[in-house]
Amino acid sequence: MLQDPMDFEWSFWIEWGREHILWLLAGHLLVSQVSRLLVEKYKPWCLMVYGMVACWLLLGIKGFAVILLHAAISFAVAQFQLSLLTWLCSLILLSTLRIPAVEEAKRKWYDTENEYYLLLFTVSVRCLFCTSFSLEYCWHGPAQKSSHSFLWMLAYVFYYPMFHNGPLMNFDEFSKQMRRQEAFSLKTNLSILIVGIIRIFFWWCLAELMIHLMYIHALYSSAPPLEAASYWALGGLALAQVLFFYVKYLVLYGVPALLLQMDGIKPPALPCCVSLMHSFTKMWRSFDVGLHRFLLRYIYVPMGGSQSSLLGMLFSTALTFAFVSYWHGGQSYLWYWGTLNWLGVIVENSVKRILSISLIQDVI
Repeated sequence: MLQDPMDFEWSFWIEWGREHILWLLAGHLLVSQVSRLLVEKYKPWCLMVYGMVACWLLLGIKGFAVILLHAAISFAVAQFQLSLLTWLCSLILLSTLRIPAVEEAKRKWYDTENEYYLLLFTVSVRCLFCTSFSLEYCWHGPAQKSSHSFLWMLAYVFYYPMFHNGPLMNFDEFSKQMRRQEAFSLKTNLSILIVGIIRIFFWWCLAELMIHLMYIHALYSSAPPLEAASYWALGGLALAQVLFFYVKYLVLYGVPALLLQMDGIKPPALPCCVSLMHSFTKMWRSFDVGLHRFLLRYIYVPMGGSQSSLLGMLFSTALTFAFVSYWHGGQSYLWYWGTLNWLGVIVENSVKRILSISLIQDVI
C-alpha cells in the first residue's frame, strides 16, 4: 500500500533513524549502562565523548566543527555575564543559518540535501542548548562556576539522545540530574526499556497506519479537494492533522525520553493528547514541555511575564512568540502562525481576568 509522502518531517526522521540514528542511540545506551555500572563518577564525560564521536560520524568533521565553534563562541561571550549580550550572540549565531552564501557553502559539504538538513536541524536545536547554558552561567555566582565549566557545556551540548531534534532540557535541570549518583539496577532498567520499546512501537505503528490510510497531508497540498470539501470535512481534516502531529511527536520525543530514563534523568513530559486541549495556553504548556520551560525561564519571566502590567504582559508574550517564529525558520507563514497563537493566548488571559472580577463572579 502506498503511503502519503507529503509529511517531510516524519519521512526525514524515520529514514535517518532507520539507517543511522537508532544504531547510534543503541551505542549511547550501551556506553551509558556500562559507565553507570562501572564508573558512575565519570558517566557525564563518557557520554560527552560518545556524543562527540557520534556527531563526527554522522555530520562529518565540518559539521562537528560548526557545533563546537557555536559552543565555544557562546561560552566566550557568557564570560561577560551580560544576559543581553548572550541573547545577542545567540540570535546572531541563529541568523547565520539563514545567510544564503553560508547555506550554499554548507550544502557543498554533503552529497545529499538530507545530510545538509540534518546539520541544519541539529545546529538549530544546539543553539537553544548553548543559550540555556550561557544564560545560566550569567545568572550564577562565582561559587557555582565549577559546575558551569566549558567541559560541562560540552557534556550538555553533545548529549546524544537530545542531540538532533530535542526534546529540550534546560542546563541546570540536566546538570543537577546528571551529577546525581544513585543506586543502579540492571533489572529495573531492563524492564523500563522493554515497556518503553513496546509503547514506542505501538505509537509508530499508529503513525504509519495514519500515513498509509488517511492521506491528510496529500489532501492539504492540493487545492481542488479542499475547495470541494464542506466545512465539516475541513474541520475533520484539521483535527486529523493535529492528531497525527501528536502521535508523530510521541515517537520522535518518546525515543530520547526513554534513553534519558535509562540514564537516570527525568525527561520532560511527553505531549498531551490534542483532543484533550481546549485552550491555547494549555496547548503551549503541555505539548512541547521542554520548549515551554525554556521560553518561560529565559524570555517570558525575565521580561516581566504575568507579574508585570497589562502592557508588560502583552510585550513579554509577543517577544516569546516572536522568538519561537524566528527559531522555527522566520518564514512569513510562521510569523502569521505566531501572531495568531499570541492573539489566542491574549484573548484567553483577558477573559480569565474579566471573569476573576468579583462583580462578574457574583453575576455568574
